[in-house]
Amino acid sequence: MKFKLIIEEGCEEEIVAKVHSANDLTSKIEDLVLSYVENDEITVRGDYELLTLKFAEIECITVIDRKVYVIDKRANKYRTSGTLSDIEKALPSYFIRINKSSIANERKISCFKTSFSGGVDAIFKSGYKDYVSRRCFGEIKRRYKI
Repeated sequence: MKFKLIIEEGCEEEIVAKVHSANDLTSKIEDLVLSYVENDEITVRGDYELLTLKFAEIECITVIDRKVYVIDKRANKYRTSGTLSDIEKALPSYFIRINKSSIANERKISCFKTSFSGGVDAIFKSGYKDYVSRRCFGEIKRRYKI
């Protein structure tokens, strides 16, 4: 296998990979390239300040009382502007919709837990939990090939 990286200022960026057949490595490369976002942070409001959070620090983005909140890896909640669907367009591919009003960072989900009533909750590494709708859980199962 050969690897070649050519850096040329002013040219249009293009990534080309020539392979014999698709495999796990090509899938991972494709995911990495497609999930790359040049601006990898979001501006949020704390109690008395404006902060920028990197996407990697975010566990969940959710709507509470018609306001959009970003929940970080320490389960702190911060307000942000914009609608959930506008924010979703700017997020990398490792963010997944878990219900109508929440988007989760799949890298920060520690497990999915079923309740006695048959519902499913996403449990995050910080301890924060949010329910997973049946429609979104079907997509999550397809994504993880369960």
